[in-house]
Formats: sequence, C-alpha cells, structure tokens
Amino acid sequence: MQQWLAGIDLGGTTIKMAFVTMSGNIVHKWEIPTNISNRGEHIVTDIAQSLDETLASLGETKERLLAIGIGAPGPVEEETGMLYEAVNLGWTNYPLKQRLEAATALPVAVDNDANIAALGEMWKGAGGGARHLLFVTLGTGVGGGVIANGAIVRGTNGAGGEIGHMAMIVDGGAPCNCGKTGCLETIASATGIVRITNERLAADERTSVLRGREVTAKAVFDAAKADDPLALEVVDEVTRYLGLALANAANVTNPEKIIIGGGVSKAGDILVRHVSTYFRRFAFPRVAAGAEIALATLGNDAGVIGGAWLAKALAGV
Repeated sequence: MQQWLAGIDLGGTTIKMAFVTMSGNIVHKWEIPTNISNRGEHIVTDIAQSLDETLASLGETKERLLAIGIGAPGPVEEETGMLYEAVNLGWTNYPLKQRLEAATALPVAVDNDANIAALGEMWKGAGGGARHLLFVTLGTGVGGGVIANGAIVRGTNGAGGEIGHMAMIVDGGAPCNCGKTGCLETIASATGIVRITNERLAADERTSVLRGREVTAKAVFDAAKADDPLALEVVDEVTRYLGLALANAANVTNPEKIIIGGGVSKAGDILVRHVSTYFRRFAFPRVAAGAEIALATLGNDAGVIGGAWLAKALAGV
C-alpha cells in the first residue's frame, strides 16, 4: 500500500486540506470552515474529524497516512511546533503540534503558512526545484518565505522570512498590524494598494477610471493596463517599494528564483515587469544576474503541497 501525506493550510476563514502522494501529487483535496469561536478551541478537533471522515468517504483507513504537515498564520517554534501567536485564530503560545498529534495519533510538522507555500512552490510549482528561493505572497497582508540550500530559514524564534515587515518608510508611514509603521505590508498588500489609491484620488482631481467606483487592487492594475495615469503612478509606487524590498532580501540570500504569489499576483505580467525593473536597479549586480522573478503557479494548492513536503521531511522519506 502506497502511503499518503496530509497537507494542511490553516487560515482564518478556511482550512485547506489534501492527501498527497510521496511525489507531491494531490490525490484528494477539500476545505472546511475555520471555527474561531472560544479562541479557536475547536480547530484541532475539526481537523482530526475531517481527516477521518474524508478517509472513510474514500474507502481508506488512517493506516494510509504517514504524517501530517500543517502551516499556520504566525511564527512557529521549529522543534516544539508551538505557534507563538495567531491573532486571527485567537491563539497565543499554542502547542499545535502536540495537540494535533494527540488528536490524530500521527506525527505532525508545523510551520508558518507563508513558509509552507514557499516549500510548495519550490517542490511542485514555479520554483522548479530551486534550492535557493525567495517567496513573497501579496494578499490582505504580505507574507514571505526564504529557502536556503533547500531548507526554510526560520531564525531564532520562528520569525525568519518576514519580508512584509521590512520597514520601507522610516518616518510617517502608515500603521501596520504588527504594531510598527511603514512596513512593506502597508504598501504592497491589496489593502495597501487600495489605501494609496484612495489617498491619491482624494488629493488629485484629474480624471481617472477609478474615480466614483469601488477601488480594489485588481481594479487598480486593470486601470494601469489601460494606461490610466493615476493607476500607473500607484503601480509604480507599489512596485518600487516591492522591488527594493526584494532586492535587499536577495542581497542577503542570493536566490535563484524569486516567486510572487497571493491574490495581487493575478495582475500578471505588468506586476512582474515593474518589480523586475526596480529589483535590477536596487540589487547587487551579481545577485540580480542570478535571480529570476516569476509568478507562483500553484495558487491555493501551494500550502497543502508545502505541508506535504513538511510531512515527508518529518517522516524521513
């Protein structure tokens, strides 16, 4: 019997889950709502129950599973699998590995959600197996993952790879959820793009297709593709800071691939083109020459595939 790996991507709204083969192919995937009531006390039980129910629906037993790899939204202590803090789940110093192992009777590996997405893209996505890789995800916030010589860089207390919290505007920047101001997340996230656009619309009376309608990150990039001057200025500002942040990170790590994922990455070529221009302007020339910037290809599957990679590494197969 060929065993499977369970990959889990734990988010504040949904929990994405999949059974994955040893070679990284998804056998079956599904998702369940994240029950954050009572400070997330039901989450682990819900995961364990869903694994059992889905196995049964496929005519399988738990013997089919070798291990579980799970990504969670917050810094993780590597050895113990403790989640230091996940604000949107209500968890602080939460022993996720210990509790999920107890609930499932399976070995569990835990990491940050951006890290497992980076692993997924490295293994089966745009990373193409590159052993030196930067991953940045642009969504409601900005997450990051750094892979050096095939291993995630976690740092001394699980906060390695937090590209989204690089300080880009040292004075007068917008407040960030982390408690600082001027972080990359306040600029290059979907939320940041909307904020910057609305500020420009309020300060500038010129004609724009964005005026008088709901502003979203997608609308801004669509307007820029149609050569709307105000939208082009916003895209230029956002990608200048993103290119600078990636250049600074790359100067430290010298990656082969820089992968951009998350909802904002759906802007496509215009995003890559602008970011690449600024990246090559700001990066050390030899670093810039060695790095390829590409869009993520796995979409919502990156986390579950990266979780399976974690599980595979834990099992030593």
